Amino acid sequence: MGSWVFLSILLVAAHYVSGQSTVRWCTISSTEEDKCKAMAEAFTSASIRPTLRCVLASSKAECAQKLTKKEVDAFSATVKDIYDNGKQTSFKIAAGESGADGKGITYYGVAVVKRANSAININNLKGKNSCHTGKHRTAGWNIPVGYLIDSGKMSAMGCDISQGFADFFNASCVPGAKDDPPSLCEQCAGDGTGKFKCDESNSEKYYSYNGAFRCMVDGAGDVAFVKHTTVGENTDGKGESWAQGLKSDDYQLLCQDGTRSPVKDYEKCNLARVPSRGIVVHNDISSSVVYNMLREGLQKSGFSLFSSSSFGGSNLLFSDDSTTFIEAGKENYIEWMGRRYYDVLKAMDCSASDVPSDLRWCVLSYGEQQKCADMAVAFNSKSLVPKIKCVFGTSVEDCLKKIKNKEADAITLDGGYIYTAGKSFGLVPAVGESYTGDTDGSIYYSVAVLKKSNSNIQRFSDLKGKRSCHTGYGRTAGWNIPMGLLIEKGLIRPQKCEVPKAAGEFFQSSCIPGANQPGIPSNLCEQCIGDSSGKNKCEKGQDLYDGYNGAFRCLVEDHGDVAFIKHSTVFQNTDGNNTEPWAVHLQSRDFQLLCSHDSRAEVTQYSKCNLARVPSHAVMIRPCTNHHVIFGLLDKAQSFFGVNSASGFKMFESKDYEGTDLIFKDSTITLIGVGERKTYEDWLGKSYLDAAVAMECSASSTVFSLSSVLLMTIVSSLVSLLTS
Repeated sequence: MGSWVFLSILLVAAHYVSGQSTVRWCTISSTEEDKCKAMAEAFTSASIRPTLRCVLASSKAECAQKLTKKEVDAFSATVKDIYDNGKQTSFKIAAGESGADGKGITYYGVAVVKRANSAININNLKGKNSCHTGKHRTAGWNIPVGYLIDSGKMSAMGCDISQGFADFFNASCVPGAKDDPPSLCEQCAGDGTGKFKCDESNSEKYYSYNGAFRCMVDGAGDVAFVKHTTVGENTDGKGESWAQGLKSDDYQLLCQDGTRSPVKDYEKCNLARVPSRGIVVHNDISSSVVYNMLREGLQKSGFSLFSSSSFGGSNLLFSDDSTTFIEAGKENYIEWMGRRYYDVLKAMDCSASDVPSDLRWCVLSYGEQQKCADMAVAFNSKSLVPKIKCVFGTSVEDCLKKIKNKEADAITLDGGYIYTAGKSFGLVPAVGESYTGDTDGSIYYSVAVLKKSNSNIQRFSDLKGKRSCHTGYGRTAGWNIPMGLLIEKGLIRPQKCEVPKAAGEFFQSSCIPGANQPGIPSNLCEQCIGDSSGKNKCEKGQDLYDGYNGAFRCLVEDHGDVAFIKHSTVFQNTDGNNTEPWAVHLQSRDFQLLCSHDSRAEVTQYSKCNLARVPSHAVMIRPCTNHHVIFGLLDKAQSFFGVNSASGFKMFESKDYEGTDLIFKDSTITLIGVGERKTYEDWLGKSYLDAAVAMECSASSTVFSLSSVLLMTIVSSLVSLLTS
């Protein structure tokens, strides 16, 4: 008996030490209160600790308020409640509810298409017809629309999501959208007699999961947004009469990477996973203690935690569909629910209150100020919101300070300044430029090109003692990125920041136009040939081996074993695309790429085999500014004033303002959403950042760190990339 008493004292002491002798559980109705008290009694009878006490509130929002005031310790909530409360309240996730599979997932939101409709993918849904379970429903509305907005495929000017949706899809059936643009109800069928069309009820034939799937089966839509079980419930002999004869193999899912998969692959191919309910606890509460209390209660108390019928309700305290509790894995609610679903919810959160009356654009020259003023007038003529105002900055850094201090709101920057804006001023990208019309937005890929016949070079370490061809000293693709990569790999180790000296020791000889400077090893100019008369050897802009084409010619004419250029250079000078004598007979198939991960690939595989992806310019804003608002404005604006505008103001032209690349680069084809690249690091890309990091060093140390000044230098050549 003595040892039992001692053990009991230790257990009680342990609970008191952790501050959790009692857990105060928040309830939101009298029926929940009744269930909670019954559960507390059952736990006490089973000697489960800590003890449970019930505290009544009017809503989950009030529960969150009480959590902040330390008046309650825990409650269960849906993922949407957790998201909403997370915006105002700090808390932890102690556990999750789950079904018997132990995965903690309510369902996956998926996009379903007919297998026979092979041309459709997630990237070309614009202009298609769509089928939805209902307005504001999770799988049929919030997930697909939130995903399309968050991924940058759809925009919503002024956070008018319904209008943005109508502009994106050709026609749809969204039951319950009668007060929205008419195209949202156009494909609905009603009850077949002309009544109840677009009703958010079973009177509408295409309502809910089965209805949305039927809408697509009947040909009223090209894609149906449903949950992952919907197809299985209506094919292969299952479902109502209209579904008889349907085969699950005749349908596929649209994946986020642009591919398609069988409907059984929903765990890998979906738009978002919707977690089951989570157990919210105060930050001072031990998550493990609450989780263990619930697990013990489930196993030992005999109380039916996941049943509500005997208390006259449903889903009281916990979901009636759950069967167990699982560890949260991540206490942070965003990480627990998953960044993808969080971003979907955040995109759908965009509202009129997020839209400022004015968007103050910071400009850097008189020409840019003129263009900005004309842009403001043009945008206003189309009733675009928010309105543009122009703020003059004396320098890029002055503009960044103004944006940080809320004296301005936006500016378009190149890679080097994007780093400075993010690192030193906390800004984030909101919109990107694309110079090819695709959603990647890259200016180009930096590559290392070899002759296919040269089998002696299989990895970067093989370049030691070889000859190299470069676009120019200090240029991005030809110098900074390859040198940064060699440093990062430890193949060259500059002392006291002397990168040229280290390069001269690594390569046998090179042609690096512009390296004819005091203190730079002479062998870095040894392979240059000068101009057509043999003069100006190694002179930047004059040597025949200068620039992208010149560096490639250096390789072709056997003055180098490798050429550091951009990915398009090979194609521009082979297969008959360059009729100059040195290039006219060249075939692209005779060249290969040396990959940063030490392998070789064909020149067509540059997107996977490159030294770095050089990012496009981006509009930078404060993180508290809703980036969907900015893209909504600019995407709508480019439909009026973009590359296809017939007359009047042109967003991507600067010739009328005595300058080039004012506000936006003149070579921009379209503006794109940032998608998953929501930070400056994500926008710039790891390989680009790593190379830049490696290129910078401190004069007092050999430790490398990123300098915004050098990074600006690295990308200064980007200004004329597309016209060189």
